[in-house]
Amino acid sequence: MSLQPSNSKDARRRRSSSLVYKEPPESLEQLSDQSALPNLNVEWVNAKGAWAIHFVLIFFGKILFDIIPGMSQEASWTLVNLSYVAGSYLMFHYVRGVPFDFNSGAYDNLNMWEQIDNGDQYTPAKKFLLSVPIVLFLVSTHYTNYGLTYFLINCFATIAVVIPKLPSLHRIRFAFFNNPPDDA
Repeated sequence: MSLQPSNSKDARRRRSSSLVYKEPPESLEQLSDQSALPNLNVEWVNAKGAWAIHFVLIFFGKILFDIIPGMSQEASWTLVNLSYVAGSYLMFHYVRGVPFDFNSGAYDNLNMWEQIDNGDQYTPAKKFLLSVPIVLFLVSTHYTNYGLTYFLINCFATIAVVIPKLPSLHRIRFAFFNNPPDDA
């Protein structure tokens, strides 16, 4: 008698009161579908210019917040940090699946971070995407003159986007941030 669930539906079942949920490994069918075609959802991460766009977005965000009348430098840098962190979390950790219908739903229960480089950890792309919010936090902390209020806001925002990127939280879901699995 095996302790493992017999199918993927049973593997995704969880108790209603559970706040933490671990996404089970893919079935043989899903692995076959994933390897059949390249994942266009995340191929751009390793393309030329993909890393530069992060700095361009930060630069234009800074300009956008600076042109608002009465906006202080401290508030401007904090809003740039919060905007980047919110966009990064939404794009890489909140949304699951692939917007294209070319792989038979092989990535439906994985977020973009888990799809990058086929889930491998410590790749150059993942190291870069992990370092950008940290560097932005350091820059925003410097330009907010190390004020306690701005520091705490920037620190909590950075922690909220860095922690889901850590390898120990790979395929871990928290019920208050994510919807339950599709077939639970």
